[in-house]
Amino acid sequence: MGAVTTFDPVTEHERTRAALRATLPRLERLLREAPDLDAPSGVPLWTVGDAGTHLAAAYLGFCSAVTTDEPVDWDSLLPPGDGTFVERIAAVNARSIGLFGADERAGLGAFITERGEKFLRATEGLAPDAPVAVPWYGRELPLSVVTGLMLSESLVHGLDVARGAKAPWPIDPDQARLVLGQALPTMIQLAVDPAKAAGVSIAFDLAIKGGPRLAVVVDDGTVTVTRDAPPRTYDCRITAEPTAFLLVSFRRTPIWKVIARGRMRAGGRRPWLATRLGELVATP
Repeated sequence: MGAVTTFDPVTEHERTRAALRATLPRLERLLREAPDLDAPSGVPLWTVGDAGTHLAAAYLGFCSAVTTDEPVDWDSLLPPGDGTFVERIAAVNARSIGLFGADERAGLGAFITERGEKFLRATEGLAPDAPVAVPWYGRELPLSVVTGLMLSESLVHGLDVARGAKAPWPIDPDQARLVLGQALPTMIQLAVDPAKAAGVSIAFDLAIKGGPRLAVVVDDGTVTVTRDAPPRTYDCRITAEPTAFLLVSFRRTPIWKVIARGRMRAGGRRPWLATRLGELVATP
């Protein structure tokens, strides 16, 4: 697998920014050349246009979080009440596909590029740990996490569009590593299902080939994720190729398929627990 060294947060953040910038023209071309926006996408119940619209809404939201010249009326978009994190995100996702009308969908690619470039300009030179208020998450997140989330949205929903458009959409392993290092630790902790995790005590050693390496510790309803953690005893070690684990994490590829292809394996003293991690973390 190779040694995994302690990462430099500034360097990795800049690499994530560069990966996001490089993805923008790919997304614009993919959406512009999609032959039928009404075709089914890679997401059940969503068309290609729905997946593109959701992605454009995400770019609108993240861009509004770092600028002051494009306010969003979040009160009209966010669900009322104090639902769980996953319920909140699911409700926002459902509303996102209605933000752009049929006529506007033809320009989704250009919209995403414009907002993506605007986000990168607005955050140029800011520290990776600069706080960013993200209303639909109901909290502040470090800029590095927000940038990683934008990259994850781009790669995963780009794949959804590409599957519906019958177009290629390769995901570079290095870009997948950036998402897994920058965004996944926070998302695991936010999306844990408290009911399913209640009374559970499991320590996972998640080793992505080429990095990152994450200690994922489930302890009676909560999860903590530590990158490059000090040595400790683990119940289960999961070793995976970066793109494969990214797609399994976002439910775009079944876990049995990547295991059968040798792209993920489990070890440690209780290897059979490997599938529990996906069961404990919900997906909107």
